Amino acid sequence: MTTTQDLSFLSLVLNASLLVQLVMLLLLGMSIASWTIIFKKTAVLRGVRQDTERFERDFWSGGDLNTLLEAAQRNTRSDAVLEHIFEAGMQEFMKVREIDAARRAMKATYQREMDALEANLPFLASVGSVSPYIGLFGTVWGIMHSFRGLANVQNATLSAVAPGIAEALIATAIGLFAAIPAVVAYNRAATDVDRLAIRFETFIEEFTNILQRQTGR
Repeated sequence: MTTTQDLSFLSLVLNASLLVQLVMLLLLGMSIASWTIIFKKTAVLRGVRQDTERFERDFWSGGDLNTLLEAAQRNTRSDAVLEHIFEAGMQEFMKVREIDAARRAMKATYQREMDALEANLPFLASVGSVSPYIGLFGTVWGIMHSFRGLANVQNATLSAVAPGIAEALIATAIGLFAAIPAVVAYNRAATDVDRLAIRFETFIEEFTNILQRQTGR
């Protein structure tokens, strides 16, 4: 086998020690899971932003609140977050005609929707923070395993130790491959969620003021 073949990526992975291979497999699984979450979360947040902008246009265009409520009741899409908040507040207000009750209903719906938007973000944060250390553990173990194998060798040369060290370093590389996208995606998603939260909270306050004017309080 040639040196190039010995140092190919696939060859290094297949020839790594069992523990290092398990570390690589764990990191690969974490990377696949994080990328799945990244794609899904990106699509969800994009849909929520678009639906929020649409509902805000309809709401502030001066449309009838009862008409908006009927439309909200027909819209069961999960990305219609702001519409769900409006629906909860309007329904409660029509039942009891109390501002505080409407505000509480909107706040409760807001919290449930925010919990759904923030789902899986802690996992991305964990992958971003833990993966490099898991990869480093695999690297350290692989290097130790490589040097132990050279203990009984009379003439230890660089060509003899290089494959073992290269095998170990792949674990760190895979750890970084898993961590970097997770960190970037977490920061972006967290920022988007925070911006949406501000828009929702602002709407709750503005809609509460509208209801107060209608009741004359």
